[in-house]
Amino acid sequence: MKQRRSPGRLCRSVTGAVAVALAVSGCGAGGGTGHAARTSRPTAPDGSTSSAAAGSDAAAAWRKWGLPQLPAAPRPPADRPVRLSATGTVPVLTHIPTAQKVVFITVDDGQEKDPRFIRMLRDLRIPITMFLTNDAIKSDYAYFRPLQALGNHIQNHTLHHPVMSTLPLARQKEEVCGDQKVLTKEYGTAPLLFRPPYGAYNTNTRIAVGECGPRAIVWWRESMQIRNMQYQSADKKLRPGDIILAHFRGPSELKGTTMTHMFANLLRRIHEQGFAVARLEDYILPPTK
Repeated sequence: MKQRRSPGRLCRSVTGAVAVALAVSGCGAGGGTGHAARTSRPTAPDGSTSSAAAGSDAAAAWRKWGLPQLPAAPRPPADRPVRLSATGTVPVLTHIPTAQKVVFITVDDGQEKDPRFIRMLRDLRIPITMFLTNDAIKSDYAYFRPLQALGNHIQNHTLHHPVMSTLPLARQKEEVCGDQKVLTKEYGTAPLLFRPPYGAYNTNTRIAVGECGPRAIVWWRESMQIRNMQYQSADKKLRPGDIILAHFRGPSELKGTTMTHMFANLLRRIHEQGFAVARLEDYILPPTK
């Protein structure tokens, strides 16, 4: 029998090793409106937008959201540090090996669909990777298309958000292959990456993922709560290449805090440690066909 989640309740009680993953993932944790005005920008003699004008616009966008501006992300390395294979057991990525002072933001599930979050990302141009669950997004597939249009990738997070390690192989394949089919149909691109709900996976999960299309499982090292992050490292510091977990959550799950406020707090925490935010997929080389 397929497990389903009621709206806003993708996290449920589990025990044992899965409970540890739940705690790390934050499952137990408890601005302006309208589009930004479009203004003309000074252009260089060749007709291109001047870097000074672009920098001024960026600074204004960060002020609009009441945030300190993050450093610009460096150019991704030409030789991508993670190379995926079309065959064999899929790897599990917990971080990206890089000396660049960058971190990667991933946002899971898709239950909350805050229009202001779209405006925030459009203004700030912060890249994210979305791991979407069909049960959470099927009420409004269209919400995620503007986020995708900003260059953000949509990845696989199962149909119904079960604890994968508790399911037999056949059921795990239903979850991964089913979400792969839906996301490919709705957004036009087959997901390259998979994240297991609650971070729980086993050997059968890796088999199912490999047979359904994605070529890597993505874990994380920090998870965003409401105001602060939970760290796996004892010193509670970000490191180059860290993958951060956040969720599409709203006031009912964030104790009255909106998703945009939660995300703003995440950006503040990243700024405090002097990191830039890069796009995860820019550091991963897909299999050659």
